[in-house]
Amino acid sequence: MSANKLIYDVEDKPSFGKLLVFAFQQVLAVLAATIAVPAIIGLPVQIPSAILGAGLGTLTYLLFTKFKSPVVLSSSFAFLGSLANALAFGYMGILLGGLFAGLVYVIIAIVVRFAGTAWVDKLMPPVIIGPTVALIGLSLAGAAMGDIVKANCDPVNGNYNLVGLLCGLVTFITVVICSVQNKYKGARLVPFILGIGMGYVVAALFSIIGYAADVDYLKIIDWGPIVKNFENLSIESFVTYPRFALIEGIKELANGNVGADVLAANPAATVITPVGVAEVALAFVPVAFVVFAEHLADHKNLGTIIGRDLLKEPGLTRTLLGDGVGSMVGTVFGVCPNTTYGESVGCVAITRNASVRTIFVASLMLIALSFLAPLTAVLRTIPSCVMGGVCLTLYGFIAVSGFKMFQKVDLSNNKNLFTISAILISGIGGLSIQIPYAINNETGAVTATIQITSIAAALILGIITLAVCNAIEKRNSPEEVEKDAALEKKVEE
Repeated sequence: MSANKLIYDVEDKPSFGKLLVFAFQQVLAVLAATIAVPAIIGLPVQIPSAILGAGLGTLTYLLFTKFKSPVVLSSSFAFLGSLANALAFGYMGILLGGLFAGLVYVIIAIVVRFAGTAWVDKLMPPVIIGPTVALIGLSLAGAAMGDIVKANCDPVNGNYNLVGLLCGLVTFITVVICSVQNKYKGARLVPFILGIGMGYVVAALFSIIGYAADVDYLKIIDWGPIVKNFENLSIESFVTYPRFALIEGIKELANGNVGADVLAANPAATVITPVGVAEVALAFVPVAFVVFAEHLADHKNLGTIIGRDLLKEPGLTRTLLGDGVGSMVGTVFGVCPNTTYGESVGCVAITRNASVRTIFVASLMLIALSFLAPLTAVLRTIPSCVMGGVCLTLYGFIAVSGFKMFQKVDLSNNKNLFTISAILISGIGGLSIQIPYAINNETGAVTATIQITSIAAALILGIITLAVCNAIEKRNSPEEVEKDAALEKKVEE
């Protein structure tokens, strides 16, 4: 075990068998959120593409960071509003949006390369970054608790199912037991696989009874994806191919219209226009600047877990380039801009396995998974309640990691107290900023907005609060008071 209490440090080499298991655990940790993004924006047919984009994006990130930062990249929830706006211009709108977002990261990376990182540390000290990291975990709590009580096949009581809650808690308790016991080292390294496995078995037992007795309340698992996959046996039942956003976008331009899947998600969608390019840029660029702060928070959090300052080695320039170019790659070959995943960071924190080889193999698994229809179908049957039990631990670790980052901050100082309070309360309360950029000339109603998420808005408010407090503190310093007194005396004379 390393000095920073890691079972496997960044450069360590687990045996091949263990490596496969550890990597699959990372895949499971990020999979639910990865497939959720295309589903939420109305493009479930792009789930394989999102998985492929995550794998290729992670691989790109590892190359840029010289294999020194162990985290998976995948579909970013921060761009959900932006993706919805871009969908009005089909796949080409989404493609341009991902390229704009990645370009922002590249530009900031160039600035950091020549201007250094001192300004970043000054802009976002622990009193800012700490509560922001905590907020990322806390803001996801509602999603985790919403999932932990869901039964996938119960149309009436699906939003709250006590049996689903039981399965979620079995998953959670299994993860906890495996993580805290010391007798079986192997179990400590794969608590999520064991937790999901146990939760799935319990859910399957109830579901079998539910289907046999035709009781919807007990139908926790929906095996529909597996049935549908093998309904009409063909080569695509076993091997499929993701539909790249780039190829779909080129088809739109060639045909002069958007495809049926885009129209199903947005009936008013049209082929991209020059005005549309501007609208897409307005939807993505501001959000990308704000996601930069989340990038900092994730890497500082991961740095505290592995005992290294990732903003110095491999360096903020490289992590930004990895994230930005990885996001571009994820969009071109997938369908969504990528970002570093808190679930992946939480997996490293709980398992104490920071081996970057695990992340590398996980990226290869994601790439392979996007082409394997049966495995994708099986993984899609994991019920929401089971993943909710896993996320209860992952999101909790993110929140606690944030609290640890500002535990040494002096909270008796009102400057720090107000800054942290502003971030936590506005973020948990759901404060968001919606900037209108299109108005109906006839009705005067706002028809399109740029939405800055609650986490980003809270971060901005925290930075402003700290800046105001610092200005007042400086103004009230003995040196400034003496200068003011001397100036007043000179004026009187």
